[in-house]
Amino acid sequence: MAMGEEPTTREAAEAWESLFRAQVALMRRFQRTDVWGDLSIREYDVLFTLAGCPGRTARLRELAESSLLTQPSLSRLVERLERDGLVRRGPVEGDARGVAVTLTADGERVQREIGRRHVRTIRALVGGALDAQELATLRALSDKLRLAQAGLPDPD
Repeated sequence: MAMGEEPTTREAAEAWESLFRAQVALMRRFQRTDVWGDLSIREYDVLFTLAGCPGRTARLRELAESSLLTQPSLSRLVERLERDGLVRRGPVEGDARGVAVTLTADGERVQREIGRRHVRTIRALVGGALDAQELATLRALSDKLRLAQAGLPDPD
């Protein structure tokens, strides 16, 4: 395919399959590492997401949008994190039905501890397979693909 040429269905499907298989292989390896402590990788992901939010707070609905979990499953996960003192749930100002989830100081501490261990694993598994230029290309292409989704119509 020449630069700028429209991809075929097969080319798009093969690229997706390759990306998906790489992600599955890496997630399986990450899940097998001993970095998560008492948390699951999904619980850590909620803490990580909140750590990057303004005020370390997000609506439950926003967390669900950035997760592969359904909202009921995410609600149960957040309840467990709240019982463990890692997050706090509360009302959303001006929205009686909204639920805000805030990372607590303990949650931030746990996220940082696990995060330090996790990035070492990322460095070994991802950085061990790709050089710096390849990593930059992967990031640019992944960002482009993710950001393009908002402007693309849903498939028929």
